[in-house]
Amino acid sequence: MTRLPDHTDRKLGLVIDLDTCVGCHACVVACKGWNTENYGAPLSDQDPYGAAPQGTFLNRVHSYELTPQDKPPQLVHFPKSCLHCDDAPCVTVCPTGASYKRAEDGIVLVNEDACIGCSLCAWACPYGARELDAAEGVMKKCTLCVDRIYNETLPEEDRTPACVRTCPSNARHFGDLADPDSAVSQLVEERGGFDLMPEMGTKPVNKYLPPRPRDSWQGEVDVLAPWLDPVAEEPRGFLGWIDRTLGKL
Repeated sequence: MTRLPDHTDRKLGLVIDLDTCVGCHACVVACKGWNTENYGAPLSDQDPYGAAPQGTFLNRVHSYELTPQDKPPQLVHFPKSCLHCDDAPCVTVCPTGASYKRAEDGIVLVNEDACIGCSLCAWACPYGARELDAAEGVMKKCTLCVDRIYNETLPEEDRTPACVRTCPSNARHFGDLADPDSAVSQLVEERGGFDLMPEMGTKPVNKYLPPRPRDSWQGEVDVLAPWLDPVAEEPRGFLGWIDRTLGKL
């Protein structure tokens, strides 16, 4: 079995804002594209244009309709990928050492050459963040685009995960969550960021920002009232002349 590092120098991860995510799936497409063309084995698809298409994705977006008490319903889009947990059960259960957590930055990766496709890590992950590629027979997971963030041949603005770079609503943020002064740590502090399923004891690095409270109606409100106010008390111009003339008849 693989051992976790006693300490990681950094904790690179994502902060996802559930308030601004619009569920456009741009992050899903960008992730699929980058990881199919670059790091490791391609992410395969099975019968993509048929009646029962399937495929391997490292990032998915689920949508839920919520109805809070005494508040209007709202739609929440929930992106899900590997959370790069500090106490990652997917690592410790791996029988070949293929799954491991890096001490230098805390990223959880899979050595695909050592992976035997036993799926024990997928069973151990409480978040369903690992997928066995049907074509390659190896386990796939989010790498935080490790081949992008350290690639000095890329422009500095591109040295960030593909999902973060492509998000049109700025709902995804990347940085070092071990640094309390980093932008992502400050964002978590200001917005009350939370762990996904903290009761599992995995200590996920990735954080979620909760949706902001929506406005609620107090009493009866006529939503058309602003549009029904008279434009003028007395008609003016040509229409005013006609009104006065007809009034004399």
